Amino acid sequence: MADDGLLIGKVAAQTKLNPKTIRYYEAIGLLPKPRRGENRYRLYSKEVVELLQFVKQAQGLGFTLAEMQEIVAMRQQGQEPCVHVRALVKQKAADLDRKLRDLIELQRKLKRLLKAWDEYAKRRKTSAVVCPHIEGEPLQIEKKKRRSVSRW
Repeated sequence: MADDGLLIGKVAAQTKLNPKTIRYYEAIGLLPKPRRGENRYRLYSKEVVELLQFVKQAQGLGFTLAEMQEIVAMRQQGQEPCVHVRALVKQKAADLDRKLRDLIELQRKLKRLLKAWDEYAKRRKTSAVVCPHIEGEPLQIEKKKRRSVSRW
């Protein structure tokens, strides 16, 4: 059987992927359709194992399946995909920079909310639809305090 190809269980063991995942990658066209043995079992080449290792590494770098399909298709058409990959990596790094800034701002808001929480709890004389802490009351108190301090 080794000369004819690898069964899906062997491919799964070598790549540490679930056979269902391998079949899914095949179904979406990320992997080429394998040959079938006389028993109709899928027979994969060693190159598929290498391709699956590429997929796992690319996933670890944040590439989507669609991006990987595009990269693999370029390679299969004889093109060198590295220029395209570099552009994707550059865009991903920029996206992560933006997301990081957004997360830092969210963290600041949450910390302000927690800081204002205790003071607001002392004055709680309001009705809220669900929770005044989330609906903005404590943040408004904190903002008013900062404005009054900054004017002096």
